[in-house]
Amino acid sequence: MHTYILQIETSTSMCSVALVESGIVRQHESVNEPNVHASQLTLLIQALLDQENIGFKDLSAIAVSMGPGSYTGLRIGVSTAKGLCYALDIPLIAVNTLDAIYSGFRANEGKSLSYDLYIPMLDARRMEVYCASFDDTGRSVVTTQALIIDGTSFDQLIVQYPRICLFGPGADKLKDVFSTGQGVDIIEEVQTNATDMSKIAFDKYQAKDFEDVAYFEPYYLKDFVATTAKKRPGL
Repeated sequence: MHTYILQIETSTSMCSVALVESGIVRQHESVNEPNVHASQLTLLIQALLDQENIGFKDLSAIAVSMGPGSYTGLRIGVSTAKGLCYALDIPLIAVNTLDAIYSGFRANEGKSLSYDLYIPMLDARRMEVYCASFDDTGRSVVTTQALIIDGTSFDQLIVQYPRICLFGPGADKLKDVFSTGQGVDIIEEVQTNATDMSKIAFDKYQAKDFEDVAYFEPYYLKDFVATTAKKRPGL
């Protein structure tokens, strides 16, 4: 029996979907543009299924990047995933965005690299990032957190983990913070992708580690703060 999982990643400007059969990616589609999730996500999903001649009724589960990340992107991705699960009566699988970035990096770009500590990062504006830390065996060392980065942020970790690797959409802006020889390397241009969650999602599917569709909410990590435009003088 086929196990098809539709995977949705909308935590950053990357809007990405993947169709995965028993943990193996069959097809994926992505658009990397700001503010296109609402208009493009369902179109990408339909195009993906059409390419593989798979109907919605053939899906076994929906997996979604649960956060942290962009408030609006996460809300759209999770709402779409929940709607599909309701309509199709199939389970919802939630995958931590940073866990997925780490898993995809180690399976692809980072396969040939050897570090003591791996830190996937998402941009949280200015010099703040969302991050987590994993050792070279994949064990979680520091769980998901929001962190303001400066040149001393990893001084304590370096004592135990002399070679640290930073990667993900939040890491690129830090290339001027850490100089060569500090023990902190930055692997640039590692983006989020729905394919990154394949192993985690399939493992959760096999373990029946599902979310309550009615009550599940994205993991925003920080409260959303709405801003209003400043009034011009005299108005």
